Amino acid sequence: MARKKVKRWEDHRITGIGRREARTAFYKDSQKKISLNGEWDFKYVDAPELSPEGFEQSGACEGWDKIDVPSVWQLRGYDKMHYTDVLYPFPVNPPHVPDENPTGIYKKTVVLDEQWMEKDTVLKFHGVDSAFDVWVNGKHVGFGKVSRLPSEFDITGFVKTGENDITVRVYKWSDGTYLEDQDMWWLSGIYRDVELINEEKNAVLDLRVNGTLDDSYKNGFFTAGITMKQAGTNLGWKLSYKGKTVLEGELVSEGKDICIEAEIPEVHTWTAETPELYEFTVMTENQEVTVRCGFRKIEIKDKNFRVNNQVILLNGVNHHDYNPREGRRVTREQMESDIRLMKQYNINAVRCSHYPANEYFYDLCDEYGLYVINEADLECHGFEWVENYTWITDDETWKDAYVDRSVRMVKRDRNHPSIIMWSMGNESAFGCNFRSAAEAIRELDDTRLVHYEGDFEAEVTDVYSTMYTRLKGLKEIAEYQIKGDKPHVMCEYGHAMGNGPGGLKAYQDMYRKYKRLQGGFLWEWYDHGIYTEEKDKKYYKYGGNYGDFPTNGNFCIDGILMPDRTPSPGMEEYKQIIAPVEITAVEGSMNKLQIRNYYDFLNLDTTTLYWEVKAEDQTIQDGTVEGLSVAPHEGKIIALPITAFELQENTDYYLNLTVCQKEERNYAPAGYEIKKVQIPMQIRKDGFSVRETADKLQVTEGQGGLTVENSRVTAKFSTVFGKLISFGKDGKEYLTEGPRMNVYRATIDNDMYKKEDWMNKYFIQKPVEETEYVSCLKEDDKVIVRIGTFFSCYNQSWGFECDYTYTVYSCGQMKVEIQGKAVQRGKLEPAFLPRIGVIMKGNKNFQKTMWYGMGPGESYVDSKAASIMGIYENTVDGMMTDYVFPQENGHHEQVKWFRIGDGKDGLLCKMEEKLGLNLANYTDESLEKAQHPFEIEKADDVIIHLDYRQSGLGSNSCGEEQLEENKVKLQDFAMAFTVQAAECGTEIRKARKQYID
Repeated sequence: MARKKVKRWEDHRITGIGRREARTAFYKDSQKKISLNGEWDFKYVDAPELSPEGFEQSGACEGWDKIDVPSVWQLRGYDKMHYTDVLYPFPVNPPHVPDENPTGIYKKTVVLDEQWMEKDTVLKFHGVDSAFDVWVNGKHVGFGKVSRLPSEFDITGFVKTGENDITVRVYKWSDGTYLEDQDMWWLSGIYRDVELINEEKNAVLDLRVNGTLDDSYKNGFFTAGITMKQAGTNLGWKLSYKGKTVLEGELVSEGKDICIEAEIPEVHTWTAETPELYEFTVMTENQEVTVRCGFRKIEIKDKNFRVNNQVILLNGVNHHDYNPREGRRVTREQMESDIRLMKQYNINAVRCSHYPANEYFYDLCDEYGLYVINEADLECHGFEWVENYTWITDDETWKDAYVDRSVRMVKRDRNHPSIIMWSMGNESAFGCNFRSAAEAIRELDDTRLVHYEGDFEAEVTDVYSTMYTRLKGLKEIAEYQIKGDKPHVMCEYGHAMGNGPGGLKAYQDMYRKYKRLQGGFLWEWYDHGIYTEEKDKKYYKYGGNYGDFPTNGNFCIDGILMPDRTPSPGMEEYKQIIAPVEITAVEGSMNKLQIRNYYDFLNLDTTTLYWEVKAEDQTIQDGTVEGLSVAPHEGKIIALPITAFELQENTDYYLNLTVCQKEERNYAPAGYEIKKVQIPMQIRKDGFSVRETADKLQVTEGQGGLTVENSRVTAKFSTVFGKLISFGKDGKEYLTEGPRMNVYRATIDNDMYKKEDWMNKYFIQKPVEETEYVSCLKEDDKVIVRIGTFFSCYNQSWGFECDYTYTVYSCGQMKVEIQGKAVQRGKLEPAFLPRIGVIMKGNKNFQKTMWYGMGPGESYVDSKAASIMGIYENTVDGMMTDYVFPQENGHHEQVKWFRIGDGKDGLLCKMEEKLGLNLANYTDESLEKAQHPFEIEKADDVIIHLDYRQSGLGSNSCGEEQLEENKVKLQDFAMAFTVQAAECGTEIRKARKQYID
């Protein structure tokens, strides 16, 4: 049998042809450059072998299309969109890939003048997916691999004065694809910048710097390694801080490699909280090159990794390069926006998952202050699914391919002080090639730590890394010497798919409790939806929406930042959970607070504390605490200057606290909120008071119905179906259907592993409520209607015996009391329920809402740190969180009253005990059915959910379930509330007055 011909793009032993040695990305370089970004001629073919004959020759592009560079060709109308999390979209047969291998051929003409030709010419590609060949003026220059790292080619011998033809042929699939299976859209093309560099004959080729600290952590030790293109070059150098020269010198290079060393007393140290940067500049006769340096020391000491001798906690996030319109093409402006947002949301660390980011990204991390785990462009997760996970990872013939990806990453990025760990890749099992990669990394740089979660035994890594570890397992890691005593990092947790993640506080509490646990990285930063416009619809697509199969569907919609760059409720929650300051009340005191500083380096004197005492919506007292001096990792008790005041019996009092940064920083203005806290001072016990009596109530019965009415109220009941069917007055309906028992919610992504049981075994979406009795008792100023029901779902033996008591008062108020007794007449029942509560329907014109409860955003039992009690206003549509994939949303915990209305008339509902509230213009069934927001069918009524309890969110789409205490079990329950017609005004006080009347 003849052997298959080895193609260049299928040879894993080739890491590149004609490509220059990897080198540092300079911060500044005076050498002339020509950007090749912009319009290129483009030819798309289904396989490299189908390339037009002579395509590499000058001018061979007649009739070709045009394409913009950088871009990915799938978002320019070529090829097919396809998303998978793990699976390779072709047979696993390394290093071979399908013959049908979509290929893009790019051509561009560049004019070079005589002055340019006096120097050398370097062609630099910052990122091409997945492999490519380059021709200049018809001659083959080289071949590149590794999609997320630059490739440079010296084309001096190929260019000429005048017009020059550059041809690039890009292959969608290559042997490198087996190492780039990274849970993302399969996108191809020249997606990062391309440029020509007019390089000096005696150029600075490479410039490596490092700033570390002595044992006092005050004095710096600076080293610089300079590689010249030619020996014997005269050069000068200087190290400066904020424009002032700290050190300088001159020398003549005897060889091509030069080393400079210097000790510097009392340096300004770099940390994520204090990102102090120095600039190191090398000057030759014709060139000036600058790189930046930070003085900091990374080490493992006393079983913890430390920065500048301080044990740090990583409050991080995983970051892909992504844009909803451009795919992997990301602008500098977006990168800076990402970094600023991270800092604003108290994030102090970022993991580049699962490949090196654009060079500029690290400049921003240095400047703004973020700790970085820089990860090699390496993941071969699909091999796990063929049950041969170590297939290529433990195959020495792939050694160079593995090592090359780590080495080139280190060589490009090692000047960045923000990078504290090198990660060798992600989800690729473990074997000899990772041992070799770790060794190669340490040979190049022994000043940082080595990370790789797939080294399950922590054999060659400096930290023990896990992902999605449940709290029980995390506690065991913390308390026992599992995998030795190396410091632990959770490289992925808190899967932020859809509504969630919930339960983040439990993780943060554990990180802060156990010293071995040094934090983690939320998965992930950005939803990977593709922006789509179709006629009058604008929405975001995900896997499967292009007919792509197999696919993992909306598993790519898993970020805390929505595609339109709106921070999700999960992002707001994370900000509060990881905030570097904690405030609690001192027991027995109304004005004393325990302040805890969780910064690693900053004193809290960099912040200002604002406080206010609120009587529900009214501010009683307020003030500011300046000079809040609390050292890092320390605590302090302070007393607020609250003067004595009388607590009104029928009023809730809260102490609201906001910690803000005192001065402007490069990511946020002075006064920007870092943390908010609410402390209850007095919470009233709500009872039910009746307004003055009015004309007597009349009761009429007949034809399966019962009506209670007078001039102020009309309440209609069905005695057949055992429910309230209308509530209003003067012929106007305020409720179009009364409360009906409910245990169902439109499933969230984090319910995905319970959904099958809930909907196809216990049929919670198919409720049946059977009437057992109806009675009516008329008294002087009220009528009491009692309805007994049995609630269950299709083919179930479990359920609730429910008693509904409606007390209609002549003044127009109606009190609703619901008691449910859980029953089990068989053996099977759900492990837990999504919720226990009731559904009502309101007048469809009642679109304005006001409520007293948690807000302003949505809140759930395990995700409410970003919400505080208050009085809020919105519209019914405005209560919705517009998730890319529709699911349960918009819930508010601890609501004491709410009102819906049309601006004139409205319905006021008030609770004796706090209940959960959802208001929507759609049913749970339509939400469950829809795949995109525009597919949600509008209801004919306002849908009102009142919940006795709703289960938490968890992050079980890939991680921890809801905690047991946050699961709603089959249990007895009781809830009570009143409804009444109410005038709609905009004054909050008026709504409150109606409440206490």
